[in-house]
Amino acid sequence: MSEGRINIVLAVGDPRPERWTEPLKSLIPDASIEVFTDETPSPAGADYAIVWKPPAALFDQHTSLKAIFCIGAGVDSLLAVPTLPANVPVIRLENAGMAVQMAEYVAHQIIDITRNMGLYREQQGRNTWKAHRPIERAAWPVGVMGLGEIGGRVASVLAQLDYPVNGWSRSMHALDRVKCFAGQADFNAFLSASRILVNTLPLTSDTAGIINAQTINQLMPEAMIINVGRGGHLVENDLLKALAERRVIRATLDVFEEEPLPAEHPFWRDPHVTITPHVAATTLRDETIEQIAGKILALEAGQTVTGIVDRQHSY
Repeated sequence: MSEGRINIVLAVGDPRPERWTEPLKSLIPDASIEVFTDETPSPAGADYAIVWKPPAALFDQHTSLKAIFCIGAGVDSLLAVPTLPANVPVIRLENAGMAVQMAEYVAHQIIDITRNMGLYREQQGRNTWKAHRPIERAAWPVGVMGLGEIGGRVASVLAQLDYPVNGWSRSMHALDRVKCFAGQADFNAFLSASRILVNTLPLTSDTAGIINAQTINQLMPEAMIINVGRGGHLVENDLLKALAERRVIRATLDVFEEEPLPAEHPFWRDPHVTITPHVAATTLRDETIEQIAGKILALEAGQTVTGIVDRQHSY
């Protein structure tokens, strides 16, 4: 790495790393940027690492990092890397265009079922012209788990569409037109007030398996599950049983314990399950690079930055 410059190592798994290195150099002209892979390790001595599911060898080689930037909002996979240095700040991506994507994804899924759009698609195939009862939003209260930047945006958008919205998180939040619950003491009340359960939580030891039989059974009858958090939040067999019993009438799943979802998995064959390949909110490269570059320059200037991960809580 170059002496007297801002040295950056990049390990984001992009087959065209120039899509990252060139914009970074334009925003940080004084940067020396090296690309790290298992096959082509970079020279040691980086000040900052920008990563997504990096090889463990990266942290063995770069031992003087000032900060590690994750290009995702979720950092569970990064925190699981065994060589991750304990004393180096990990900085997660804050929004960077993902919150609005998540909000539109969740709103689309909810509108599709509450407005009977699937039924109208079926009718089109039969050349059938038949109107059905208009939506009764009061019959579809939504519960959003996680009220950070992403979950808060989801809850606010749904509230603006006049759905009754409940929100639950570890600590209390205040959101306009959203009834907020906090902590384990409020969890059961939150669930019993919700029919559609939307999960945007980070994956931690406390939230793993949070969507389970006990949780599902406390939701209102004919519930709907939308999981856009992590696959580890869901106990898959409990959801399959609830679907078979029609305790849950619809599930939309964007994340899974094993990705890609194995071809033999029963979710593929369940007509009441919608599957998407982890696309509810994807990293927008330009916004991400701009955010990370700004934080690197701020740190170099001795300023504080936001988005530093609390490792105790894994987000």
